[in-house]
Amino acid sequence: MCGIMGYVGPGQAAPVLLDGLQRLEYRGYDSAGIAVLDREIDVRKAEGKVERLIDLTKTSPLNGSVGIGHTRWATHGAPSDLNAHPHSDPSGAFVVVHNGIIENFYELRDRLTEDGHEFTSETDTEILAHLVAEAYRGDLAAAVRSAVAQAEGAYALVVMTVHEPGKIVAVRRISPLVVGLGVGETFLASDIPAVLHRTRDFLIIEDGELVIVDESGATIETIEGEAVDREPLHVDWDSEMAEKGGYEHFMLKEIHEQPAVVTETLAGRLEEDGSAWLDHVDFDDDFARNLNRVWITACGTAYNAGMVGAEIFRRLLRLPTSVEYAHEMRYADPLVSEGDLVIAISQSGETADTLAAARLAKERGARLLAITNVVGSTLSREADDVLYTRAGPEIAVASTKAYMAMLIGQYLLALRIGAARGLADSDLADRVIHGLHALPGDLERLMQSEAAIADAAKRLAHAEDVYFIGRGLDYAVAVEGSLKLKEISYLHSEAMPAGELKHGTLALITEDVPVVVVITQEALYDKTVSAIQEVKARGGEVIAVAYEDDDRIGRFADVVLRVPRTDDLLGPVNAVVPLQLLAYHVAKIRGNDIDQPRNLAKSVTVE
Repeated sequence: MCGIMGYVGPGQAAPVLLDGLQRLEYRGYDSAGIAVLDREIDVRKAEGKVERLIDLTKTSPLNGSVGIGHTRWATHGAPSDLNAHPHSDPSGAFVVVHNGIIENFYELRDRLTEDGHEFTSETDTEILAHLVAEAYRGDLAAAVRSAVAQAEGAYALVVMTVHEPGKIVAVRRISPLVVGLGVGETFLASDIPAVLHRTRDFLIIEDGELVIVDESGATIETIEGEAVDREPLHVDWDSEMAEKGGYEHFMLKEIHEQPAVVTETLAGRLEEDGSAWLDHVDFDDDFARNLNRVWITACGTAYNAGMVGAEIFRRLLRLPTSVEYAHEMRYADPLVSEGDLVIAISQSGETADTLAAARLAKERGARLLAITNVVGSTLSREADDVLYTRAGPEIAVASTKAYMAMLIGQYLLALRIGAARGLADSDLADRVIHGLHALPGDLERLMQSEAAIADAAKRLAHAEDVYFIGRGLDYAVAVEGSLKLKEISYLHSEAMPAGELKHGTLALITEDVPVVVVITQEALYDKTVSAIQEVKARGGEVIAVAYEDDDRIGRFADVVLRVPRTDDLLGPVNAVVPLQLLAYHVAKIRGNDIDQPRNLAKSVTVE
């Protein structure tokens, strides 16, 4: 979730760019840089906070009225001055900034290297500057089109050249991009908040479009060159609301970002034939073939994601897999041994208990694989392999999109291991692969049912106790749904396997006590229905999360929240979203601080 800035106008570009980048800090970043064009392009960039970049420009000023800027969230290459954007071609005549992922990065880099190109960074972005320079024949927009035709992925690209001063060309492929329209000046940004204090009129650049920006405004075309006519959007949001993309809370924004997160996490990693290529996962096929046991260790939401992961590994690979709380594993003398694979999951990569469990695993000779969202984090540095989730920064304390990316990462990892050792059920694997490709669209459709979920939240908002049940993978989802409700609504909530109800908890089910049931696993469907009937017999109120084509569940549940049909092994991906939204709307009704719930922190870095 990098930040982009651009400016063309009569004033000095550098102050505008730096101010915009500071206003985009909420997106998260690890380095920043700007490029300003006068007669030549002058670049300043630095690892760390924008303040460091500002200090650098004070001691070494930039002059010029055209420029581009960027805050980077590392994907290819560690955070560093060298890897920070902008990046240029060897001549320095072309400079680019870029959000997102170039899926065929290595293929393009190898081709360019064979043609004599030399690179100075580890990033996928630098190759774009080379591609544009290579294609330039006097028309920057045409050169950008040529580069984009070669670069696969989800991204936003912004380009500037000394050959056409007074102009910036940008392309959107999924990653957001907006143009701010001033008087005699034009702004470019990844988000409206960057320039909302300078203009209220914006052009929203859509997926698959190219925009040419100069001081008089912007010309929008499709990437193929067809003219696009679009009326400006006048924005009445305040700055705080703008940072949230018009959503009332960051948590709601992050829930709605999940289709894009799935797209980003899959980008360049899953081929149509089902093969998975995972950058920074370096174990060889012999290791995968000889693997006898997998351990997953994590805390909180990451642990709940690991519960799903364990079942993925067992079903797709028939590999014995255990999921352990990190704070328990580190003291439990676990039977981890040489040749095992230990997967440590942490959004921040700095969770103290998870780091301790990971270090214990390495001491015992296991291979350590990190699933994390932060390049350069402690966990990523200490692991033998790293699977970066590409969720982007998550501002709300209660995790939603990071959890989603952790799930997708584990499906990819199972497919990567399965390619070497064989998949236990090839038909199941084919269904999972097909389902993964369909997930972004399924999730987009699911977001349209929010009104029904908000209505269901009214049934829970004033309850004293809420119970979540499910069987198999549905139980894993129930645990995460219960945690979300506890975190932000402050209601007492408890999750358990549906079969456990009759072993004690049924004594607590009385008239109107709400029970949320997740029911997507066909093999366990009738068993879960039996638990629902036990609840109904005691006057409990049942809210079910079920597939949209399930025509039986309405006979047993008081309310049904529908999710798109997918393979049952992928069921947790769709089923968790209604539970996230349910928790959100319950907390909203109760008037709680949703983004910063009491007593909780985003990254738990103490034991």
